[in-house]
Amino acid sequence: MQWLVLVLLCLRLGEGVMRIPLRKAKSVGERMKEKGVPEMFLKELKGDPGRKYQLSNVAYEPLTNYLDTFYFGEISIGNPPQNFMVIFDTGSANLWVPSTYCRSPACEDHARFNPNLSSNFSNIGVTYTLSYGFGDVSVVLGYDTVTIQNIVITNQEFGLTLEEPTQPFYYLEFDGILGMSYPGVGLRGYNTLLQNMLQQNQLTEPIFSFYYSRNPTYNYGGEVILGGVDPELYSGEILWAPVVQELYWKIGIEEFSIGSSTTGWCNQGCHGIVDTGTFLLTIPQQFMSAFLQALGAEEIDYNFVVDCNNVPNMPTLYFAISGAQLPLPPSVYVLENNGTCTVGVETTYVASDSGQPLWILGNIFLRQYYSIFDMANNRVGLALSS
Repeated sequence: MQWLVLVLLCLRLGEGVMRIPLRKAKSVGERMKEKGVPEMFLKELKGDPGRKYQLSNVAYEPLTNYLDTFYFGEISIGNPPQNFMVIFDTGSANLWVPSTYCRSPACEDHARFNPNLSSNFSNIGVTYTLSYGFGDVSVVLGYDTVTIQNIVITNQEFGLTLEEPTQPFYYLEFDGILGMSYPGVGLRGYNTLLQNMLQQNQLTEPIFSFYYSRNPTYNYGGEVILGGVDPELYSGEILWAPVVQELYWKIGIEEFSIGSSTTGWCNQGCHGIVDTGTFLLTIPQQFMSAFLQALGAEEIDYNFVVDCNNVPNMPTLYFAISGAQLPLPPSVYVLENNGTCTVGVETTYVASDSGQPLWILGNIFLRQYYSIFDMANNRVGLALSS
């Protein structure tokens, strides 16, 4: 199991900064149809009644959870469609999948796109190396049709892998990555999938949202909703935070508290990247030692271990965002595996180009908070997950 520990520690999905079998759980759309909701029913966005979403222009993509860490869903590329399981990653901007050009073990153990089988494929021929926290992926670019549920994007640029690192891709169940960040972190000269989705009028509104189940099963881990928001998946009001830099979905953090004690670490301001491609909560390196000491965690074999019996007594973490305190209780940030409890954090692995302390609000945080990405108004919405 040592390789698995290393994978969970080092797998970071995003430049600079998820494969899904058919699930048995019903999607939001299926549940609404069973309730007799017409296909063209207009539902209101909770907390913002002036905006409405037409179901025909909203895609509900179910997500599968793997090892209680990663969340990924199905897309198809080509005509006829070839299916792939991908992470919908707000920490990067490029789309790539394994291809028949790639002969490495990691590629051959996954679904591979065959350009010869698609009548719509057009070769660009330009090669790139995409850098991620766990290694580099070499791709050649092409154009084809990408389908996500009822959304069809034509002439979409994507990467076909030429080589993938065996560690960790050979051992993971998803095939590729679908980047959903701003174009500035994508390949210059090519439209991201989100850009084309909007230009081709595939969405009623330029918005998408994520729900991660707090108690995921292999059959159901959550939803990514393209073009809308589902009020059934969160409670309370939506807290909106403006994007401070239109590269990543980066928002401001005004303060960080451990229990009732404010740390003062963000007195001069901190930034946080809302990243669905990172599993853990990342902490600026200069704060890590003090953070672990405050929690009574001990580093053992690259893990930050705490006494499982003491977890209910551990402090709640608080992020001050847009004037509100967002709590993260120990039941969320402490992970239990085979009787061992660890704090689900790591050091932030990307540099802060603004000079302000940089956090990454990964899946540990996003299990607690339903996240909404508003492309028109450059803001992120957070609400307590149902």
